[in-house]
Amino acid sequence: MSLRARQRCHTVLTGLAVLALSLALAGPAHAAAPAADSWTEVGSDRADPLTESQGLASVEVPAGSPNRYTGIGTVPLGLSARGWNHVGDPDATYDGHYIEPYQRDSGNTKMFRVQAPDGSWSEYVHTLSAGEALNNSWSAVSPDGQWMLAGEWGTMDRLLVFPTPGVNPATSPSADLPRAATVRLDHAVRDVQGCDFLDATTLLCSSDDPEGTLFGLTKPLLRVDLSAAPGGGDVTGHVTALRQLPLRSACSGGFEAEGVDYDRRTGTLRVIVVSPGFCVLTDSKTYRFTRG
Repeated sequence: MSLRARQRCHTVLTGLAVLALSLALAGPAHAAAPAADSWTEVGSDRADPLTESQGLASVEVPAGSPNRYTGIGTVPLGLSARGWNHVGDPDATYDGHYIEPYQRDSGNTKMFRVQAPDGSWSEYVHTLSAGEALNNSWSAVSPDGQWMLAGEWGTMDRLLVFPTPGVNPATSPSADLPRAATVRLDHAVRDVQGCDFLDATTLLCSSDDPEGTLFGLTKPLLRVDLSAAPGGGDVTGHVTALRQLPLRSACSGGFEAEGVDYDRRTGTLRVIVVSPGFCVLTDSKTYRFTRG
């Protein structure tokens, strides 16, 4: 989530407290047509603005684990006191490691907080490389569990690849988390808020693009087809816009697309869309899709 959007959310939540006390095509010249790999909306759930407004992840291990969500209200006070005041879209490995991406408002580091299947937490800090943005919007772990992708805010032609913290043996909480490789995209993307793996070489991503000049529509659901499964070397990614995410609210104004999750057990894709203005509190949604 951008700083502007975070300020909007904080302002609206403060207003509620006061009220309570008193009472798939590229190119800007073309309109996007339905892609062959389409996703059809099948339902929605209310997204809580405090605890479900940033991201979400399905957790397979242990069996019967509930879905996980992140939001302003899920940031532990201890982390916030140390400057880690923003959490993005999380992900989980197939063996039960759960990973949350964190960022600060300034500095030269970003952090990934990992919960192991035994419930213990560890922090893995990454020092920014030259030209790397401070923003840490999301994490997406490859199906083999060994590699994690992350993204940067703004208009970008790449995704970043790291060894998966807490899983890949090349990582340690006491050492800097290295950037291992880059996914070089064949089409620029803007304000990607979350990605998740559909399979070993396919990503689904939610974009908060407010302009619509890159693909002919705002707030698109994107598909990225990788030239190879991620690892220690660079790969390329072919980007396709699949559809616009739902933008429905009792309020008018700017929506914000947030995190995304694909649950392979049910074949369900879920994406959070935060409503404009005061309606962030009342009708923000987690939309559910199935493959058409």
